[in-house]
Amino acid sequence: MAKIVLASGSPRRQELLRRIGVTEFDIRVPDTEETYPAGLSPQETVAYISREKSQAAAALCTPEEIVITADTMVFLDDARLGKPADEADALRMLTALQGRSHTVCTGVTVRQGDRSLTESETTRVYFRPATQAELLSYIATGEPMDKAGAYGVQGKGALLVERLDGDFFNVMGLPVLRLSQMLLHFGVRLLG
Repeated sequence: MAKIVLASGSPRRQELLRRIGVTEFDIRVPDTEETYPAGLSPQETVAYISREKSQAAAALCTPEEIVITADTMVFLDDARLGKPADEADALRMLTALQGRSHTVCTGVTVRQGDRSLTESETTRVYFRPATQAELLSYIATGEPMDKAGAYGVQGKGALLVERLDGDFFNVMGLPVLRLSQMLLHFGVRLLG
């Protein structure tokens, strides 16, 4: 099997790769700007950025290596929620999310040499109504500060999530089922 390269510094993506049995991989993070053309849908936006990251990562890899890139964004009513700038920004985002649903979209690109495949995954996340005291308590943990949308579903942020429609792992940053199906096109079989 060809060597796999994860072109992401995300500890969550690294953990998810290991969970599905990809234990041998290199990490090479390309230097890219996450800019995109105006007017794209959320799915088109994450797919576009994932492709851009993949093209930048290709320069760091050999043509034989299989490169995985991803980009995850949180959208509330089609407005992008990035990582909070500070605690006040985290409170603003979490207040807007509480008692409502939003979408988490991830674009994934798998590349080997000149061949590449890009797909996107969307998960609907429903937050329960929460008090300001609960949100402030969550922010005090520090967990929201490095996460898009100001929450981590794999940590204490799960206490704010009422339910999910779609891939749970997508909300963590890597839709592993979709990725496993994409890897089949490159000769990588994770089951059987």
